[in-house]
Amino acid sequence: MFPGASYGVAVSVTRLHPELPEFIPADAVGRPVRLDEMLPAEFLTAEELVREIQRAEQVEAMVAAYKAERIAELAARSSASTDRRPGTPGAAAERDERLPDDVSEFFPDELAMVLNCSRTRATLLTATSQTLVSSLPRTWRALAEGRLDYPRARALAAELGWPARETDPVVVSAVEAAMLPVATTMSVRRLRAATRAELLARDAAAAELRRKRAQRAADVSVRGIGDGMSEVVATMPAPLAAATFDAVDRYARMARAAGDHAPLGQLRSAMFADLALRPWDTSRPPVTAHLTVLAPLPALQQRPGAVAEVGGEPITAAHARKLLESLDALCPGGLRSPAGGSVTVAVTAPDSGELLAAPKLQELRRVARRGCRTHPDDECGCPVLGRPPAVDGYPPSAGQKRWLRTRDRTCRHPGCDNAAGWADLDHVIPHARGGPTDCANLCCLCRRHHRLKTHAPGWRFVLHRDGTLSVTTPTGVTRSTRPPGLHALPEDWPVPLPELAGPLDDPPPF
Repeated sequence: MFPGASYGVAVSVTRLHPELPEFIPADAVGRPVRLDEMLPAEFLTAEELVREIQRAEQVEAMVAAYKAERIAELAARSSASTDRRPGTPGAAAERDERLPDDVSEFFPDELAMVLNCSRTRATLLTATSQTLVSSLPRTWRALAEGRLDYPRARALAAELGWPARETDPVVVSAVEAAMLPVATTMSVRRLRAATRAELLARDAAAAELRRKRAQRAADVSVRGIGDGMSEVVATMPAPLAAATFDAVDRYARMARAAGDHAPLGQLRSAMFADLALRPWDTSRPPVTAHLTVLAPLPALQQRPGAVAEVGGEPITAAHARKLLESLDALCPGGLRSPAGGSVTVAVTAPDSGELLAAPKLQELRRVARRGCRTHPDDECGCPVLGRPPAVDGYPPSAGQKRWLRTRDRTCRHPGCDNAAGWADLDHVIPHARGGPTDCANLCCLCRRHHRLKTHAPGWRFVLHRDGTLSVTTPTGVTRSTRPPGLHALPEDWPVPLPELAGPLDDPPPF
């Protein structure tokens, strides 16, 4: 508990208003009040509103310190001793250097579940909390007392935390002492720059270490920004970034000079894509496309005045023919697979969005043409497409792989968006403990979360009948993810775990 903190305290009203509404307690003026009995904003003057906003900022800082201390303590109890050692099966290829060496590599995953946030944010919160509590005690104290806001405390931690791990703690403490008194006089950006300069002035060797670490973090990522647009973010050494932008800008201006009147930014974007994709270059191996078409199963007239119920019903040859007619009508010349690639048609129930079948386009055309083998001359109700059947062995069949990746689309661990094409197909109930190789017992997990499920103690995974995956952390927090196309709410139907002797999980494929 930090100095002056009172956990029931919000803000206090300092002036008596004769027009106080009846629901405000008579003693609410002059004492700390709970949020549910605070004076409504319309009864405050502008000066009082400003004071209350400043007090709220102080409370946020105190809560941030409180939260950081709890995160640091929880991280300290998540020991790295349970992690797989380097060189052993299932060990991480590399450890996130932002985490302290004695904290489990899977702690950010647990914190992400607790806070319902991304693992990236949880990792940064862990690193910041550990730095404030362990390495920057004066900064944490200023935060806890409401004298320093969290963005500036976080800025100091970002510069003096894991990037300065090799720096002598005495030097880090001296930099903290120099920067803390002036921190509130600078913007967050200037504070980071000044802290970095102060650190490098006291520890010249830190500059080269930071440069090498930054180079190892170089990467390219993409993120959607809405309205059909995305950003490609390339992190690279500054000279290379400047040269890359200069080349893109010059080509864009050449296009403008040649008569293209599109906005300059749009021309830069087009030139960047051309330079990366090089559509004119036939010397490189082609990149093939594998497309998935999401197709709600259309309702069909089975008899005059009656519409077929397709949710949970078998997909008949008539359904397949109607579906193909609809898909071909959307594409001039009919729907076709791209050169060297494939098209998977995700047939979903219109009422729930549940995946019913995931045939390749060629298979859909084949069953539409051939019809039911048992009743080739009749419009019967026999199923011709559906969920792939279970197999006896451990590896999933090709049809199961396609169906599962179509259903899941990404890793199914809560908060993870890694593409299913790069994921492992994991038996939720381990095969060695009687779990079948069936789509009802399989889901996509990226390699990291497959390792977590296999090697991190105390985690529990349950796959429900509708494809909802529930994951429970060692501390009892449960989050669930549904297949992306599913409309219906998940049912409380946990997959039973058989009480069978055997290993806790299947031998991992890593």
